[in-house]
Amino acid sequence: MEFKDQVVLVTGSGKGIGKAIATRFVRERASVCINDIVLEDAERTSRELRKLGGKTLVVQADVSKEEEVKKMFRLLFGKFGTIDILVNNAGIGDGLMVEDMTYEIWRKVIDTNLNAVFLCCKAAMPVMQKKRYGKIVNIASVAAKKISFRGGAHYTASKAGLLGFTRHLAYELAPYGINVNAICPGATLTPLLKSRTPHAELKAELGRFPVGKFCEPEDIAEAVLFLCSKRSKMIVGQALDVDAGELLAWTDFESYKKGRKEYAKRVSGKQS
Repeated sequence: MEFKDQVVLVTGSGKGIGKAIATRFVRERASVCINDIVLEDAERTSRELRKLGGKTLVVQADVSKEEEVKKMFRLLFGKFGTIDILVNNAGIGDGLMVEDMTYEIWRKVIDTNLNAVFLCCKAAMPVMQKKRYGKIVNIASVAAKKISFRGGAHYTASKAGLLGFTRHLAYELAPYGINVNAICPGATLTPLLKSRTPHAELKAELGRFPVGKFCEPEDIAEAVLFLCSKRSKMIVGQALDVDAGELLAWTDFESYKKGRKEYAKRVSGKQS
């Protein structure tokens, strides 16, 4: 197996897309660091992966905080000695419109979705540069190429910025044999999405996807595996859309505005 004994760090991998990515690498016999801000989620995922024979390390850390990122990498290097693959997956967002958004909320999303990626890349780069090998995959969003259907302007801005950072870092690291790319998932049926969105609403949204169904976390994981494989060695600084055709269509503004208001209320617990 190509990834046997490689060391992989997946941020935000306690559940959802991150968990699917970590699981895929464990099935390829890689050693995986499970990071999440919620310790219980990370430990649960680790237990499941160890049942598959995986070698894992659990690190609870808020990747938007520099000292916690530094601690995470100290633990990672102490356990595995190196890093081969970094998947920046951790992210947050809500459906607030700008008129309802505070600067504190804006900054928290930017810190988690964009600044955290900078911190993790900075920590991983020296080891990758020294051995002249590495793969970095940043999980962005189709929101980076249009606007977000569920997230607000802070989410859209963070993901658009992430694509810019991906291109620039890819240019700087390519001479060291390090590939940096991004994936732009469309709406993906994570446990979080399903818990926040009534089934009837999800069913009504299927018209936005020419494929006729939502992406699953495993679909994103397969794309990550491809971008980390030898088959993608000449792919540099690109953003791969995995969206069931979502970018091919959109909706009218009134539907957008109504959806934003209703989703924001649901997420904040103002209505069921």
